Amino acid sequence: NVASTWIQAAVRFDFEMRFAGPRELRPPADLLGWANGHGGRIHLFDDPGEAVAGAHCVVTDTWVSMGDDDARDRRHNLLAPYRVDARLMRLAHRDAVFLHCLPAHRGNEVTDEVIDGPQSVVWDEAENRLHAQKGILLWCFGAEAAAA
Repeated sequence: NVASTWIQAAVRFDFEMRFAGPRELRPPADLLGWANGHGGRIHLFDDPGEAVAGAHCVVTDTWVSMGDDDARDRRHNLLAPYRVDARLMRLAHRDAVFLHCLPAHRGNEVTDEVIDGPQSVVWDEAENRLHAQKGILLWCFGAEAAAA
């Protein structure tokens, strides 16, 4: 999931990562152990405001994975306090950006005001992901395939 990938990136690129979420949805203990053993600066919070305070980047993800409809109501109840809204973004650094891997469920994990606001870079994020994926495909098929 997205949090696990960010944890790996935080270790690799040496940045502090703060995770806010209910205890039962925290990243796996073995991943956190690996990160801490490799110099990761991963901090876990129950309070989203504490996690976001001064952050340069605020990231959220879809609350319910595709095909996991049985968990929908339970997840929504658990995660409602973690919705990224304008109040939460005001706690972040004034130049903070908002990221979401999409698709976003407006009104659930993020409000319209944030995803459509000036701090949101979700569309640039999606475009950059497309170019990265094209590069990976070229690498997988070999440079010769690109020239053909």
